[in-house]
Amino acid sequence: MNSTITKIAAGSLAEELELTAGDKILQVNGRAPLDIIDLSFQLAEEEIELLIEHADGQREIIAFEKDVDEELGAEFESAVFDGVRRCKNHCVFCFVDMIAPNMRRTLSIKDDDYRLSFLFGNFITLTNLTAKDFRRIKKFHLSPLFVSIHSMNPDLRAKILRTPQAAQINRQLDELERAGVEYHTQVVLCKDLNDGAELDFTITEILKRRPHAQSLAIVPVGVTRYRRDKFPLNQFDKDSAATVIAQVERFQQQIRAESGRTFVYLGDEFYFLAERDFPPVEYYDDFPQIENGIGMTRNFIEEWQGTRDKGQGTKLTDVICGTSIAKVFKRLTSDLPNVRIIPVVNKFFGERVNVSGLLTGGDIIDALKAAGGFRDKILIPATALKAGEEIFLDDVTLDDLKKLFAPAQIVPIHDGAEFRRNLEGFT
Repeated sequence: MNSTITKIAAGSLAEELELTAGDKILQVNGRAPLDIIDLSFQLAEEEIELLIEHADGQREIIAFEKDVDEELGAEFESAVFDGVRRCKNHCVFCFVDMIAPNMRRTLSIKDDDYRLSFLFGNFITLTNLTAKDFRRIKKFHLSPLFVSIHSMNPDLRAKILRTPQAAQINRQLDELERAGVEYHTQVVLCKDLNDGAELDFTITEILKRRPHAQSLAIVPVGVTRYRRDKFPLNQFDKDSAATVIAQVERFQQQIRAESGRTFVYLGDEFYFLAERDFPPVEYYDDFPQIENGIGMTRNFIEEWQGTRDKGQGTKLTDVICGTSIAKVFKRLTSDLPNVRIIPVVNKFFGERVNVSGLLTGGDIIDALKAAGGFRDKILIPATALKAGEEIFLDDVTLDDLKKLFAPAQIVPIHDGAEFRRNLEGFT
């Protein structure tokens, strides 16, 4: 059980109890918590007895009373103490199987854990859920979850995920609905595999599952140069992406006429590929799947336009981005003469991988060196850095960039408003 504390909040109950980073919570009132969900429910009681193991191996029992709604105020090394549930599938488009060899171990972990789906929005396939898991989901009301569908045709889904269990998707969704769980869904779309009539069928079947089904995101398959799988995968081009947009727009218009919401959303990459404008902001409703790349560009543009203009800055600024969004950035900054947009070709994963979030430090360094010249500031996409850390996928650090390009200021950018403030010289 890995329930190691990594951080204690100032003024918290944990600090009052003199817990420190490195301590482990082994039991709460005699029960070992499986994850932070379990821990939260166990700590809801007023009288608590903790079994703690300190970093030096010594164990201690701490008994105390607390308010019902008082939180512990501790962060943990992992959200799941009994280990991450691993994926048992072998999907034909698995991105983990397409990363470079010898990258850090955490990038090779295939998680398929319903707890991480509830806590962080990770997509799961449901293929490894047991009856006990469904009971626990119902008991703790773990809703919403995020489910990778890919196809509602059972035979085709089993072919895509390469496991017979994948054919049970209807039964598994029925189980979630009986538990009162809402869920968001996604389809990784592959040309000539689950598109066309198969996509029509999948959309239609998911629509029948409203209101438990809350949204459906459709994203194009991505392939890196490290893919070794022999299963043929065809990627979308300009014409085929336009066909998908037209197909999905028919559903969107029908659903909006009926309910006032769009429900079915396309990943930004389809619009980049087809060289089409993005839908208006209202088509993304409340951006339910923005972390999945759905509406991220439209939201960025809205944030940019909604930030007050205080005139052009005087600093020379380079903007690092993936090749897909470069045209959008150039259009937004066309009246800012001191700004240079530098699209970075992804040599690490392959040139067809063109999103900013998968840029590596090495490719960014090469692009900046090739561009040359003096710059006061360099803006980089925060999504290219590991969450909560200042390190790129290839283990190049933000400090490495700062040292190489000093005295230029290097700023990770999270959204459109922050982007505009940094370009126009105001905070």
